[in-house]
Amino acid sequence: MVLDGVPAGLPLSAADVNRDLARRQLGYGRGRRMAIEQDEVEILSGVRRGQTIGSPLTMLIRNRDWVNWQYTMSAEAEPDPALPGARRAPVTRPRPGHADLAGGLKYQRDDMRDVLERASARETAARVAAGAVARTLLAALGIQVASHVTAIGSAAVADPLACDFARVAALDDDDGVRCADPAVGAAMRACVDAAREAGDTVGGAFEVIAHGVPVGLGSHAQWDRKLDGQLAQALMSIQAIKAVGVGRGPDVAHLPGSQVHDEILRAGDHPTGTLPALRRPTNRAGGLEGGITNGEDVRVSAWMKPISTLMAPLRSVDLTTMEEEPAAIERSDVCAVPAAAVVGEAMVCLVLANAALEKFGGDSMADVQRAATAWQATVRARLTGPRPRAGS
Repeated sequence: MVLDGVPAGLPLSAADVNRDLARRQLGYGRGRRMAIEQDEVEILSGVRRGQTIGSPLTMLIRNRDWVNWQYTMSAEAEPDPALPGARRAPVTRPRPGHADLAGGLKYQRDDMRDVLERASARETAARVAAGAVARTLLAALGIQVASHVTAIGSAAVADPLACDFARVAALDDDDGVRCADPAVGAAMRACVDAAREAGDTVGGAFEVIAHGVPVGLGSHAQWDRKLDGQLAQALMSIQAIKAVGVGRGPDVAHLPGSQVHDEILRAGDHPTGTLPALRRPTNRAGGLEGGITNGEDVRVSAWMKPISTLMAPLRSVDLTTMEEEPAAIERSDVCAVPAAAVVGEAMVCLVLANAALEKFGGDSMADVQRAATAWQATVRARLTGPRPRAGS
């Protein structure tokens, strides 16, 4: 993968990226592939002596499972029988809920493996690697990003907004479900176990929180510059995500404004976000108003449908014979919500890093940090001390 636009002077190592790649492979309900794929990145260009140098950053993740598919996925019309990997039959029975049918018809492929391999969430390894670079850049600006699982199946956290950033950031990656409520976490595992026993799958929801975000990222001036819209698209692009929310999310449609909007109060010595002199007793807006960050934590959620491959498959039609048959079975997970949350972090990091560079852009990290510090001083001067009223 190639990541362009990273300023020079950002300390970066393969270990910074590998940490998130390993987190992506964890989670209760993952399948057999995670025992094969132990992703590690190789940085091929853009870094010298532990720092970015301003040129495009090129990273490589080797697919350890490739040897098992080399014959099946060969580019040759007649693959060499000596190639490793067992020959697998074409996929002609599309799985309900997957890209198999729509993609196979759109691209006119008789073997829907041409579609399903690219549609697979395997490609999110590259997103997580790129997101890890963005996370490192954000950290240099004092911005931290973490996530927690808020629902799996029928087990759900009652009020995700009650889980503050420190509580979420302290969650153990090895926990399996990364839920801030241990009792709900146990119920989540039970939901996964029940689905596995039934040959079924289960979905859920997660929330990503960005802490320390300055006011003023994004814009209200054009529809495509609104930061909440960019975040929504980024999360919605993750496989199996069917809904996205900001702050309190869909609940705002059912509540009066007095229970939706966040009051603005004088903070004294206790500001709630990055704005001096001001505080918000609530953060139902999720740190975004009018498409612009408002200084509070940015909080975005995503809802994930159950994975499409069922061990007790749903009904389908074999497109070769046009007869009803059970859907194809591919190697898959029972639940991938905790892993999707890590991908969600990566996407949020990429969007916020891009917005930060748009606001504070420079050729080097020293330039970017100077601009960010100057902006913080501007905001502080605006909000501390009385200002003369217009016309006085």
